[in-house]
Amino acid sequence: MSKPKTFIFIGRSGCGKGTQAALLETYVKERDIKTHIVHLETGALFREFFKGSSFSHRLAHDIYERGGLQPEFLTVHLWSNFFVKYMKDDVHLIIDGTPRKINEAHILDTALSFYGREKPYVIYLNVSRAWAEKRLLARHREDDTKKDITSRLDWFDTDVVPALDFYRTNARYHFIDVNAEREIQDIHADIVKQCGLS
Repeated sequence: MSKPKTFIFIGRSGCGKGTQAALLETYVKERDIKTHIVHLETGALFREFFKGSSFSHRLAHDIYERGGLQPEFLTVHLWSNFFVKYMKDDVHLIIDGTPRKINEAHILDTALSFYGREKPYVIYLNVSRAWAEKRLLARHREDDTKKDITSRLDWFDTDVVPALDFYRTNARYHFIDVNAEREIQDIHADIVKQCGLS
């Protein structure tokens, strides 16, 4: 890989964003051992944030408990601080779980421009609502109640889809629509091929 690359993973809850982002990170590391990788995991940033005890921490945790979508200002605050702390000149960048709203997509666009990231790959892990719901229920996680799952799938349709459309029609990005209702390794192989990494 000659130039630092940027990969943004987007998809419904349960589509496998974290799994595919981790597989891609391993793949890139094995083939470009000299270049550092910065991996932004928005979910991990929020899980750490929820450990706080301030008024803001409590409000954010209440939204999480209800299965709601965090406000843009807070999400942007977390990943902006992450970028300021970890971004360097010559790194590959993997983004998992951001953006989730159209305004956030525009702000992330300014951040990527600021850091000189050329033609990021937006990897949309495309699964149906019914497929995602079935997978989430099968995980039996504490936050995967029927009500919470319905809420998360609802805000994907109302909030995340407009962000997807922003990338789909934006010439500054490579938009890749991946059928994610398949075996994990098949999905990974498809991503590698469509990103021109094979």
